[in-house]
Amino acid sequence: MIDVVHEISSVDRRVGTRTLEAGEARTVTVSRVYDTPRDDLWDACTNPERISRWFLPISGDLRPGGRYSFEGNASGRIERCEPPDRIAATWEFGGQVSWVELTLTSEPDGRTRFVLEHIAHADDDMWAQFGPGAVGVGWDGGLLGLALHVAGGADQPDRAAVEAWQASDEGRRFLALSSERWGEASIAAGTDAEEARAAAQRTTDAYTGQPAA
Repeated sequence: MIDVVHEISSVDRRVGTRTLEAGEARTVTVSRVYDTPRDDLWDACTNPERISRWFLPISGDLRPGGRYSFEGNASGRIERCEPPDRIAATWEFGGQVSWVELTLTSEPDGRTRFVLEHIAHADDDMWAQFGPGAVGVGWDGGLLGLALHVAGGADQPDRAAVEAWQASDEGRRFLALSSERWGEASIAAGTDAEEARAAAQRTTDAYTGQPAA
């Protein structure tokens, strides 16, 4: 059993903007402290064998300039890699190109802070409809998987079991709370509260397949 409220509350979520050469982009940032040294967390995030345990199977060349591909999901190019602190890559999915930047920082108590920023030229209509939760909820799921892995979870996750959990009451509660928190982050970034909450509800419905209880 997963403590959904604890897992959701362990993540800091921020919504912002960044100016790129092609214009202003939206940013979605997730941050969490993990109870493991930076070198171990770096390995968990860059070792293909370990990545497959908590996220998705990955293939390709994970060196700077190389291309990677997550099974059934995004692909892209590694743009920068500075072990054990920082990695940046393009995130290519559904015909769109965005960017992800991961930074790991050692905490005084020996734990490690994980910060991932997803930068995208988001479609205004899509953003208005679903808000930051459209991608943020997915990243919350990734951070949960990493937390379970670091804590000693199963070496080879059963994908069918993961999908079954997401469809369970507990899994749907996780998705709904994640979407709700992204709505709060959107409000904190200046979005009209009513619009942000409506977008969050649409995101919840999209992820769970029906209105959450």
